[in-house]
Amino acid sequence: MSAVRTALVIGGGIAGPVTALALHRAGIEATVFEAYESGAEGVGGVFMVAPNGLAALRIVGLDEQVAAVGQPIRRMVIDDPRGRRMAEFGGVPGLPPGLALRRPDLYRLLLERLREAGVPVVHGRRLVGVEERIDGVTARFADGSTASADVLIGADGVRSAVRGLIDPDAPAPRNVGLIGLGGYSDHPGPGRPDHAAMHFANGRRAFFGWWTVPEGGTAWFSNLPHRATLTAAEAAATSAEQWLARLRDQHAGDVPAEQVLALARPETLVNVGSMHIMPKVAHWHRDRMVLVGDAAHAPSPSSGQGASLAIESAVELARCLRDLPDAPSAFAAYEGLRRDRVERIIAQAEKTNNEKAAGPVARTAMRLVAPIALRTFLRPEKMFGPVHGHRIDWEAPVTAP
Repeated sequence: MSAVRTALVIGGGIAGPVTALALHRAGIEATVFEAYESGAEGVGGVFMVAPNGLAALRIVGLDEQVAAVGQPIRRMVIDDPRGRRMAEFGGVPGLPPGLALRRPDLYRLLLERLREAGVPVVHGRRLVGVEERIDGVTARFADGSTASADVLIGADGVRSAVRGLIDPDAPAPRNVGLIGLGGYSDHPGPGRPDHAAMHFANGRRAFFGWWTVPEGGTAWFSNLPHRATLTAAEAAATSAEQWLARLRDQHAGDVPAEQVLALARPETLVNVGSMHIMPKVAHWHRDRMVLVGDAAHAPSPSSGQGASLAIESAVELARCLRDLPDAPSAFAAYEGLRRDRVERIIAQAEKTNNEKAAGPVARTAMRLVAPIALRTFLRPEKMFGPVHGHRIDWEAPVTAP
């Protein structure tokens, strides 16, 4: 039986609430502290929750609710810049489809589940310091308030304050040389709408993805090469109309990107600036503090696994704290269960980023090779099987490493 009975969870995005829910199921009392004064209702774009992420959400009682608001994606189609299909593949046999999900929808479901479980969420608490004792830890917030518990969990994203408290020499997130933009268009998509297919095209100058949505129109995203780091504030200083003008220029001649962007709705544009990836974080924990989600391992959006890995790690951390006798042994077991898996996925995402940011000659070469690769050794079972098929056995006891 663990001696850990209470936890402070720093960060109210995705990893924080899922961690608190998993801790609640494990019999550990948690409180979530969010730096912003209000929640993230209505903020954020669309992302994928893969089958492994959905399986982890089932453990905290959210799989059916998420399935009700997500759009199942059963096929992925690789197109050339003229809109011609180069290859198509379905999911891994025996696994459910991944879901395209609006971030505000998941956030709303997480808050509802936290309220049902009686887990407190406190807004306007920006962490500035920590005091550790033999028997616990106290968090200090910018407004002068404090909170104490047995452990403190940093679920505060790629710019984690907790990561710097655990290790002042910890790396910062690294710019991958791409800007991520997305939104919705009134364009119906070419041909008959197929809401179960997501299309990817390595265009002449930029990468483009799109899929039709049941309510009509097309959801889209683009990764623009941009070497200099662009902050969210800098991105917001440029209007949506200006960003769309740049996108239309970059995708001129690309089919159907040119047509989709011509009817893109400026009010739906999401642009948070440069896409980042976390370099290897040497220290995930120290004494009574530990990292979870993007604070420890942030693959770029190119992986399609950011949310799913964060959800998995939240559940595994709760299992370890439930079963092991003290925080240090629980944290060591948690890292042992997670590090190899997440670092392999991060490395693959970095390779994908390099391909997206490649110049015109390299992009042409990749388009020539892709059809052969996708028909031979890049089969869904090999590409996605070990990642999407991963399952956490909540009932299995965790042993010390």
